[in-house]
Amino acid sequence: MDRQSIISVVIKKLSLVFALLLIATSSTTANLLDQLGLGKSEKPPLLKPEQAFIYSPKVIDDHTLMAQINIVEGYYLYRDKFAFKILDSQGIDITDISLPEGKTKKDPFMGVAEVYPGKIEIQIPIKLNRQNLEAEEITLESSFQGCSAIHGICYPPITEKTLLELPLSANREIKTTDTENPSLTIEKTFDPTSAFSDQDRIAQSLFHNQGWFTLVAFFGFGLLLSFTPCVFPMIPILSGIIVGQGKHITTKRSFILSLAYVLAMALTYTVVGVIAGLVGNNLQATFQHPAILMSASLVFVLLALSMFDLYQLQMPLYIQNRLNLLSQKQKGGTLLGSGLMGLFSALIVGPCVAPPLAGALIYIGESGNALLGGSALFSLSIGMGTPLLILGTSGGKLLPKAGPWLQPIKYFFGVLLLVVAIWLLSRILPHPLIMLLWGALFLISAVYLGALEVLKANVNGWRKFRKGIGLISLVYGILLIIGAASGEGTEWQPLKGLTAGISGTVISSNPRESIQFQSVKGIDELQVALDQYKDRYIILDFYADWCVDCKRMEVTTFQDPKVITALKNIVLLQTDVTDYDDKDKALLKQFSLYGPPSILFFTPTGTELKQYRIIGIASPKQFLSQLRQVIYQTNQKI
Repeated sequence: MDRQSIISVVIKKLSLVFALLLIATSSTTANLLDQLGLGKSEKPPLLKPEQAFIYSPKVIDDHTLMAQINIVEGYYLYRDKFAFKILDSQGIDITDISLPEGKTKKDPFMGVAEVYPGKIEIQIPIKLNRQNLEAEEITLESSFQGCSAIHGICYPPITEKTLLELPLSANREIKTTDTENPSLTIEKTFDPTSAFSDQDRIAQSLFHNQGWFTLVAFFGFGLLLSFTPCVFPMIPILSGIIVGQGKHITTKRSFILSLAYVLAMALTYTVVGVIAGLVGNNLQATFQHPAILMSASLVFVLLALSMFDLYQLQMPLYIQNRLNLLSQKQKGGTLLGSGLMGLFSALIVGPCVAPPLAGALIYIGESGNALLGGSALFSLSIGMGTPLLILGTSGGKLLPKAGPWLQPIKYFFGVLLLVVAIWLLSRILPHPLIMLLWGALFLISAVYLGALEVLKANVNGWRKFRKGIGLISLVYGILLIIGAASGEGTEWQPLKGLTAGISGTVISSNPRESIQFQSVKGIDELQVALDQYKDRYIILDFYADWCVDCKRMEVTTFQDPKVITALKNIVLLQTDVTDYDDKDKALLKQFSLYGPPSILFFTPTGTELKQYRIIGIASPKQFLSQLRQVIYQTNQKI
């Protein structure tokens, strides 16, 4: 059997494995069409009013407000049940509202009535007197009522109160935030869709759109996730496999190797996700044990050394043989090796909890429908892998087949594999030590780029450019080592602590020192803390040392001055799930979470506002917007 036939058989077998996985999770083959939305399906669960009617008011201009409502399919609102008014403002009046025409419906509750299915936009004309206006913000009270045609149930009247920011007139000054005031003062923005957590909305879309639309949507989510730290570290891994082929690589061969990598990664994400959804145990978190991460980093170091051809240097023969065997497998770029690296990357390199992933896991856990949930996860994974497939395939065409260019390119990808190794170690080692490793990598790279060599007079432009890059690498490496020694620098601001000291300003680079998180471990300790702070707002942050997004939020969101100010009167609890022991698993399961970063909000009565959860990384602006809505919706002040 020739190579082409073998490749064809392997791909067919991979496809067969996935098909059997899907069929095995369904009770009968007939249910397959139903669960994909192509046959008869069971009646979906009744939505809460705020889920069925997603209300989005906004200000158009000085004279117009807009009330937009996205109505889920199978639900409708009555035209004659709408009412609007402005609360607590003497400078604004609502003039006559012209409601758009609805559709005539013979309603079992109201008889013949005009209703709005789908999306509705209502313009609300306002008369604004700037001289009498007492505030830059107004509260719009909106009332409406609707029903579910699917279940034959009518909701009671719904009232929404929304804080809106008015456009400023030319002679009014913008108010600034007083950072000395510990009260909550946050940017005046309101995103009504964020009143419902992203993962819950995605889970509901699976409940109500059980068809090809869902799979396409999750493929799109995957494409977006491919531009996040979930996928970035996989680029040098796949590139290293392609480069390992050397001069024998072809575009077709690159595509086959990349496809094997992406399919293995996607199948792993799918299986792990289905297991996590059904039993509530995140296997990816299990693989973040320090011993596993250390071993994985060692593997990438060995692979990098194979790119540098350094195995034979002063090593015992039996170690040389093992390393040479590993190197040959890497260079051979076999389908099995590429697939194993894809599996390895999914489990260890890219542990990622994002709203689309969390939404699919919630759906699987609540419905038990592993087929549709698994299909959505597979589609999500293929979306994440599509850019990798494109990059890997193009690598076979763009890389030189032979000549002096090949060795520098191999060295470059060897450096990238070392980058992945340090990136994995950053989850478990102290930050100053990681900065020291980064500094060492840049210094060594600078030496190999010729930063310390004297250029001859007749040297070509490429050598000059190469030395310039080397000098930049040299300077940056030195700065990183200085920052590591100070214990206060970051990768992007190596001298941050030193410059703060010179200017006389004390700035803590450790967000936990600035914000003062209180550590809790397990359900019992959390309950004690909730009972202790019954009269205050509480935020619970799920954190892990191996969670890259958690660390990004530490140095971005939780160091933002506005965030620090806003959180001064809020109790901040943090549970560290780095060990992922029984207490950690129980606490995550208690809140139907699958890993960090996750942030939960509790009212002064101890009630969690589930719809305001933050799953995945949040920028300072997103975090403040969510916090502001929590405070406003509960009609409390800090």
